[in-house]
Amino acid sequence: MATSLLRVPQPQGLLRPLVVPERLLLGPGPSNVPRRIQAASGQQLLGHMHPEVLQVMDEIKAGIQYAFQTQNQLTLAISGSGHCAMEAALCNLLEAGDTILVAINGIWGQRAADIARRLGANVCELLKPPGEYFTLQDIEKGLVQHKPSVLFITHGESSTGVLQPLEGLGELCHRHGCLLLVDAVASLGGAPIFMDQQEIDVLYSGSQKVLNCPPGSAPISFSERAREKMLRRKTKPQSFYLDMDWLGNYWGCDGEPRRYHHTAPINSFFSLREGLAILAETGLESSWERHQANCARLCQGLRNLGLELFVKEEKVRLPTITTVRVPEGYNWKDITAFLMDNHAMEIAGGLGPTVGKVLRIGLMGCNSTPENVNRVLRALRDALGSCHRSRL
Repeated sequence: MATSLLRVPQPQGLLRPLVVPERLLLGPGPSNVPRRIQAASGQQLLGHMHPEVLQVMDEIKAGIQYAFQTQNQLTLAISGSGHCAMEAALCNLLEAGDTILVAINGIWGQRAADIARRLGANVCELLKPPGEYFTLQDIEKGLVQHKPSVLFITHGESSTGVLQPLEGLGELCHRHGCLLLVDAVASLGGAPIFMDQQEIDVLYSGSQKVLNCPPGSAPISFSERAREKMLRRKTKPQSFYLDMDWLGNYWGCDGEPRRYHHTAPINSFFSLREGLAILAETGLESSWERHQANCARLCQGLRNLGLELFVKEEKVRLPTITTVRVPEGYNWKDITAFLMDNHAMEIAGGLGPTVGKVLRIGLMGCNSTPENVNRVLRALRDALGSCHRSRL
């Protein structure tokens, strides 16, 4: 036998069976995946141009239209996470030199501004402290001052726990010749949103929050106004992978024969189809009501533990992700580690501007139940009694 030319040995870790622990995911996402959705992702693979897969894609499109409450034809799922949908929206709407106004009250506005700058846009920032929201007066002042072609705003700011009011915002933007781009990754299915009625021009979300799917597919929709702006582009979008002309064709949005664009994550589409089916079976209004009721139950329980909610105004608290200030004298890492080690439960610390300031508790989709509210409150009570408290 010839001497082996291999110099890198077989990884010993890969020679052992895969072990995945059971955990209750009550952080800001991903959420636990129900058995029905797990089964869908375990179906045998089909080709990305097979008629059965195209049918599933059509059903996904209809499900997104229901979840978004839109009749937009240019509605589909990006092959990527919510971050990818954010980049797709900005990449297709903006050209070098375009002005975008980004409303920043948490990490997602910061991320959108970063992406827009990389695209060569003129980025203007409208700032609010974490935990606060934007009024129509705040927005109008920015529109008058900067005259942007696009406004970016986050509906469910998962780093701070704020639910941004959207009523009147689309009409205001259009009055000033501006398109409205909304991030609904953390809010879709858990809080009311009406894309057409609220005159939202581009709306996107993710699969791993209320929809309880594995991360990797991201619903997105473009209004006719947004589509017309994209048709007027002088240059092609900088990303071929995220080019909405190609993606819209692959998803059957343009009435033309579908062309191969990329090898889509077929089993992720199976999962997303089932997640949207569960939302449709539940009904949007029932889902919104359930998330709101369990959020209110959680907030009252946190107060009963002597904890302080981060978002002061109840009307703008995000029903899917609740933020609570880290209690004085405690290290947030000790609390989250205690819950993981002793209760097999995930909650998270802050993100971006809230790092070290808050704990984030997610109740999304199948995880939004009174039983889980009680479980996390019991676990937090245990943690507060057990974790070392600094004398400082």
